[in-house]
Amino acid sequence: MNNLFSIARLFILIIVLAACDGNKKTEPTESDKSSKEATVKKGKKTILFFGNSLTAGYGLDDPSKSFASLTQKRIDSLGLDYKVVNGGVSGETTAGGNSRVDWILKQPVDVFILELGGNDGLRGIPVSETKKNLQAILDKVKAKYPDAKLVLAGMQMPPSMGKKYTMEFRNVYTDIAAANKLTLIPFLLQGVGGEAKLNQQDGIHPSVEGHKIVAETVWKSLKDIL
Repeated sequence: MNNLFSIARLFILIIVLAACDGNKKTEPTESDKSSKEATVKKGKKTILFFGNSLTAGYGLDDPSKSFASLTQKRIDSLGLDYKVVNGGVSGETTAGGNSRVDWILKQPVDVFILELGGNDGLRGIPVSETKKNLQAILDKVKAKYPDAKLVLAGMQMPPSMGKKYTMEFRNVYTDIAAANKLTLIPFLLQGVGGEAKLNQQDGIHPSVEGHKIVAETVWKSLKDIL
């Protein structure tokens, strides 16, 4: 009889302990909270600036003064859940970008901002080649991330390149934007290009003040799709 009572008491004790253990599991631990917070941080959407020296912030003493970095600062100030990735490479042509884009698309992309073509124009590369390469880059992005929002930064050539070439070059961007139904920044260097006080000594790359204006130009087109 005593054995029966002992077994019964042991059985009840096991049930009580199990219930207590179950109650503990319903309370989130500090470790659980930290894990959830880390997951939220990792969940930030990615804005990828894919371009040349303009995007890279060539010539600036402080890379954080580039228009891409300034865009990140504005996003943070507004509490938007996006992180900016600067994929700018100095000297990049559209052909180089087309070769490089597969590698950079290994990371998640939610907004893809394409800023290429300026070096093509300055080298007098046929407009048809520039257009073909830009479209190829966009096609790769759409194939890998069909839901990504696309933005194309338009460029223009100086009159010294000839009226026919400069007009055809400018039309490349409007044509591609229309064909792909994407967001177009009409001219990335609006208000900066050709303004000596807003450019470095080479007359091509924006100064710190120039990048501030470029950042504003980018934001006008970017804000509505975030």
